[in-house]
Amino acid sequence: MGVSIAICEVDSDSALCKIGKTTLLKVNLKDVSGFEDLAEFDLVVPINQAKLLMGADWEAFLKRNRLDPEMETLYLEKVKNEGDRQLLTAESQKLYTGWISVDKVPADRMNALMQKAGKDDRLTGWDMLSFDEMSATCLKCPLSWDEGRGCMGTFGPENSALPGIAQKYNCAMVASVPSSVESKKIFSVEDANKLLEEVKLLREKLPDEGKVMVRRYSGVLDRLEKMGNVCLTYKTRFYFL
Repeated sequence: MGVSIAICEVDSDSALCKIGKTTLLKVNLKDVSGFEDLAEFDLVVPINQAKLLMGADWEAFLKRNRLDPEMETLYLEKVKNEGDRQLLTAESQKLYTGWISVDKVPADRMNALMQKAGKDDRLTGWDMLSFDEMSATCLKCPLSWDEGRGCMGTFGPENSALPGIAQKYNCAMVASVPSSVESKKIFSVEDANKLLEEVKLLREKLPDEGKVMVRRYSGVLDRLEKMGNVCLTYKTRFYFL
């Protein structure tokens, strides 16, 4: 896996994604105990029970509702025939999806819910957008420093020689990229000034390392410079991952 350059885009009110990324819509719980009244669910009927209810009409039931004969669980919402649905409803049971819409959660229960929901089990307004919608937003965003593709770009492979070259010329920040990835360090807005100084020095020194290194790392220095300027302009922190 390679190393990427990224900014903390929601630090800035100018980021077009900020509202979406900071608006929590749903959380997912592996166990909805205590929140059954708020959790989303599907109504299902065990296949064996459904076959008992339908009896000899089972094959016809499958055909008129266009259902897969190999299905393991019968979801009531898939049953198109109103008469069949009414018959099955009495035998249905709730199958919780784990999802809870936060706009339905009373204020006095929100804290308990958030303590139970993992950080990776949350959906924001941004998460609900399609890839095309995200791309269109990034294209218009002033913080999109990577040629309109977004606010994250490529630094290089994990074994990039650039940090070693940076160390040679006392460019501590670029030299520290691999360790900052491991420590998940977040650099400050002020650090962007230091980064730009190092980029300028490395651009001057890179020809001394040979034409191959110039071709290989000039683009990386360009990206670091663009990112650093955005950080200073819009007051955002940055990091490597």
